[in-house]
Amino acid sequence: MLDTLYIENIAVIEKTSIDFTQGFNVLTGETGAGKSIVIDAINAILGNRTSKELIRTGAAKALVSAEFSDISAKAQQALREIGCINEDEPKSLVINREISASGKNLCRINCVPVPVSALKGIGKFLVDIHGQHESYELFSGDKHREYIDDYANTGILLEEYRKVFHALKDCKHRLDDAESDDNERERRIDILKYRVNEIEQSKIEDGELEALKEERLICRNNAKITSSIASAHSLLSGDDNFSVLSAVMQSVQSLEEIAPILKEAGGIAERLDNVYYEIDDCVDSLSSILSDRENSEDRLDEIEQRLDLINGIMKKYGPEYSDVMQCLEDSKKELELLEGYEETMEALLDEYNELAQQALELAGEISQLRRDGAQEFIQAVQSQLEYLDMPNVRLLVNIEKTKLTENGMDKIELLISANPGEEPKPVSKIASGGELSRIMLSIKNVLSDTNGAETMIFDEVDVGISGSAAQKVGLKLKSVSNGRQVICVTHQAQIAALADSHYLIEKSFDGGKTFTSVKRLSFEQRKYELARIIGGLNITEITLKHAEEMLNQ
Repeated sequence: MLDTLYIENIAVIEKTSIDFTQGFNVLTGETGAGKSIVIDAINAILGNRTSKELIRTGAAKALVSAEFSDISAKAQQALREIGCINEDEPKSLVINREISASGKNLCRINCVPVPVSALKGIGKFLVDIHGQHESYELFSGDKHREYIDDYANTGILLEEYRKVFHALKDCKHRLDDAESDDNERERRIDILKYRVNEIEQSKIEDGELEALKEERLICRNNAKITSSIASAHSLLSGDDNFSVLSAVMQSVQSLEEIAPILKEAGGIAERLDNVYYEIDDCVDSLSSILSDRENSEDRLDEIEQRLDLINGIMKKYGPEYSDVMQCLEDSKKELELLEGYEETMEALLDEYNELAQQALELAGEISQLRRDGAQEFIQAVQSQLEYLDMPNVRLLVNIEKTKLTENGMDKIELLISANPGEEPKPVSKIASGGELSRIMLSIKNVLSDTNGAETMIFDEVDVGISGSAAQKVGLKLKSVSNGRQVICVTHQAQIAALADSHYLIEKSFDGGKTFTSVKRLSFEQRKYELARIIGGLNITEITLKHAEEMLNQ
């Protein structure tokens, strides 16, 4: 249930907060007062498309916040899947959406930043909005199928069918690829063989390219390296006249002679002795490096050749080592399939036939559910229409068998005969605006038990109707609100009088600016609002008495 809606800087609404209640909530006000803006704000927190043009003139950003309570198990599961559930209060939910003048959106669910798509994903379990334009859904055959599917509860079976159907399409693509002409297949085999052979013969190892580049750098600086190492080797090992090694050894011998007399000299001698062996080891290492440097020119040629090969492979199949290996693996698999063409074709045909059989069986089960549910659905909707002063309307569901599609193998269309003796025709060809509204309301009422949303919003569904029909629409909306929340925008006094909670949307002007406010009306205030709707600007005692009578009834 939608408990609180907070709106800030949306169109003419500077700042307002609306506390809705369980049951039947009605919004009324003069034309242009801002009733549609409230619906736009609710659409925003449900993840529907908005525009920066909605932002109030002079404001840098707009904000809409909605608090929900007693959300359904489906809504809770959807929140868990996106990591936004409040485990301490799993049935509560707060959604915020901030729209900046730059066009950027900042959305949060239970204080967790989320993309706009997440709002849309959770919104379908929270609110079902039926506006004037939704009546034109009746012109869409896909919507007709959805109505029947919702009523017949085909959801689980349809989901299973769609998995099989998509697998069938994928198998068909693979089968088509495998059935390409022989010349093309042979050409492809040659290409794949060359690719596999080229990569395998290169024997590239992970990290080899970087290692070779480092080694090439060393080889290119061979002269400098050799000179520096030779200099260091000469200084350490020296010649017959002097060397660091001989100087250290002589120092050790001199200190050892006085060690029995001066203990500190013995400690120093021991340390120098360790230094001697360390330097001697360094001299050996330098000698080894100098020896290796003699063949550096030959090694540089080898490195350059190897780098040219590896770079060529990386350019063709890379750019990374992992890409090359993946290319090799994919090429081997494709080559295996192409070379085993007969076996592949046989396996694919078996797979295709099996999937096709599964899809046909599931589609047949769905079709039967639809046909059984369609008759009950029509009877239920027709009963609603009779109550809404459309007793002569006759509805029919036309179901035609088609090829397999994502939605099964049925083409479904609602047909209507508005007058006795007329043949049923498509709704779009004969229904008026008022008839569309009542048909749509009847469908919504019939489907209300299967709809997952706890809150239903009707935006001026009373357009094109008046008198007893309007009162019956109101009674029907009141009926829908039993055990759930209904929010209705209306211009009809007959409907507004039935509200459990009545809100007035008013426009005012101050300092050259327009302001819109929303307030919940008391009994006395409702009398005057109903009298305004009935009598316009001229509110008389008679209209007030009439309004009071409507409320009391």
